[in-house]
Parts: sequence; C-alpha cells; structure tokens
Amino acid sequence: MSGLAGRLVRLNVGLFLYGITMAMMVESTLGLDPWDVFHEGVTQHIGLSFGQVVIATGAVVLLLWIPLRQMPGVGTVLNVVVIGLAADLGIAVIARPDELWLRLLLLVGGVVGNGFAGALYIGAALGPGPRDGLWLGLVRRTGRSIRLWRTTIEVTVLAIGFALGGTVGAGTVLYALTIGPIVQFFLRFTQVEVTPDRSPRRARRTRGTRDPAVR
Repeated sequence: MSGLAGRLVRLNVGLFLYGITMAMMVESTLGLDPWDVFHEGVTQHIGLSFGQVVIATGAVVLLLWIPLRQMPGVGTVLNVVVIGLAADLGIAVIARPDELWLRLLLLVGGVVGNGFAGALYIGAALGPGPRDGLWLGLVRRTGRSIRLWRTTIEVTVLAIGFALGGTVGAGTVLYALTIGPIVQFFLRFTQVEVTPDRSPRRARRTRGTRDPAVR
C-alpha cells in the first residue's frame, strides 16, 4: 500500500499502536521514555488523564513550530490527537499486574511494539510528530547538531517530569538504548518511497516535514 490511502492507513495504525504501547509501559510501572515521564509527572498535579496531557503537550509544542517556521503534515496533526486517545484507551483496558515478570513482559512488549509503531508512522512519510519537529526545527534554524538539541530537550523534559513525580526506572534506560535500533530494523519493512516535488516553492514549504521522526 504505497498510495496516499495506504500511507494514511499505515499512519493511523502506527499512531494508534504507538499510544497502546505507551500505555503498556505506563502499566508496567518500570520506567518511561523522557517525554512520557514528563506527561505522567504532569498528571500528578492537574485533573487531566495521561492521554489528555499527551494531547495538550503536543498542541503546545506544535505552537512552538511557528517561530521556527516548521510546516506540519497531516501526520503531525493526527499525532497530536490519536496517540493520546489510544494511550488512555490502553490504560483503561490493560490491567496493571502485581507479578514482576508480567510487568517486565509489558515493558519489553511496549518498547518493541513502540518501535514497530514508530516505524509504521515514519514509513508513511506524512510529517514528523510535534515533539521531534521541535528539535528538527531548532537544528534547521540554528545549524547546531541533532545530538545537541535532541539531548537538551529530552534531558530537560525528563528532569522536569521526574521532579513532578513521573516514573524513571529500568524502562527509561531500556527505551533510550534500544528504541533507535528497533525503529531502524522495522523501517526496512515499512518505509514508503515517495517521489519528492522538485519545485523550489514546494521544497521550501515541506522542508523538515518528512524527516524520520516519531514524536
């Protein structure tokens, strides 16, 4: 399915699965990725669910694209809503186990599934997620490295989330070490080849929207 309809299917399946696997990691209680540590920490202090905080954060981060002159794609907009809704659904239906081995299964399944979901979403090539679009925009505007901006942003949200009560643990380390290789592995099966529009105006409008970024 390489046409637009097929890419939209991949996009929405990837976003939905991404939210479900986020919920699996939340229910494992063994640690979350940096942005989800922040999301969970915020839920400790306001009357919103985890998924609602994910949506609200995505919307605020998307506003930060304006001074960076980043252009969102359809995937960017859907990312803001679908992942949060799916995360709340997953938290509602996935029971939090008491046994450590079951929590480990949830964690590992969540990380691997998250990587697969990210590859589906990235492979659709319909725009980066708002969080990754933020550091992509900063890289483009400042000329500094991806490593600098992504590390700075993720360390900052991790520290804030931890201070607010978000869960940092073995899962946080596991995610940081493995998510890149997992996404790269699955991308070989999910990447859609899209012929770019070579017109200068179109190139200016879409620059940065098809980078391999998930959140």
